[in-house]
Amino acid sequence: MSENGEGQVRHERHGHILKIIIDNAAKKNSFVPAMMEQLAAALTLLEQDDDLWVGVLCAVGEHFTAGLDMPKFFGPTATAKPLAEGQIDPFGLKKQGSKPIVTAVQGICFTIGIEIALAGDIIVAADDTRFCQMEAKRGIAPLGGAHFRYVTRAGWGNAMYHLFLCDEFGAAEAHRIGLVQEVVPAGTQVERAMALAEQIAACAPLGIRATKLAGRTYIEQGEQAAIAAIPGIRDRVMASADAAEGIMSFVQRRPAVFQGR
Repeated sequence: MSENGEGQVRHERHGHILKIIIDNAAKKNSFVPAMMEQLAAALTLLEQDDDLWVGVLCAVGEHFTAGLDMPKFFGPTATAKPLAEGQIDPFGLKKQGSKPIVTAVQGICFTIGIEIALAGDIIVAADDTRFCQMEAKRGIAPLGGAHFRYVTRAGWGNAMYHLFLCDEFGAAEAHRIGLVQEVVPAGTQVERAMALAEQIAACAPLGIRATKLAGRTYIEQGEQAAIAAIPGIRDRVMASADAAEGIMSFVQRRPAVFQGR
């Protein structure tokens, strides 16, 4: 939490990893507009800094987030501002980052919490996590990507089951349908997310980003577009210094030391 008592999203550098921390535990990490601006700024930093290769998104306290502080985003007292031009969108709708993001969730992970997590790549859930996409119970609908990311992660039936019922479900169900990739004991989710990020950061960052781009190309444009993208991806990665290092490290039987170029 910031010095003025308002919630904040802060970040820390850990080598090539940017750890992004949601910090408003007194209000179950509910988002106020300034926090959404700070999250966008942190994600933009991750995208633009060549020395940052992986992001980890997490939250302090017992809960990931209860969602938006609604009056501050909608209605006559709203203070929310449009996303600044060129910034990465926390929901990955207007502009999505190219670098991998591992998200650690715990406790309450409702509405936008799920959507922000799904805008990343890998989700580690504490075994006490509770998920709910409840917008339709409030007279609205999901606006941050749940309507299609549930489908791509969980398949049509599982997606519509939870989106239509607006039910609360646990980490085991989220894992079963593919919304989360690992379930770990509560209190260890951030440590595990950082460990996964370290493993990713040990790989060639250009290769990782090319892999994410190829996957997104398939999701967004289909198989033929993904196939057509292969030559360009091959040219970028095979001409890199990291590709040469990867081959040399194999020949010399030693761990590769990548530089991201």
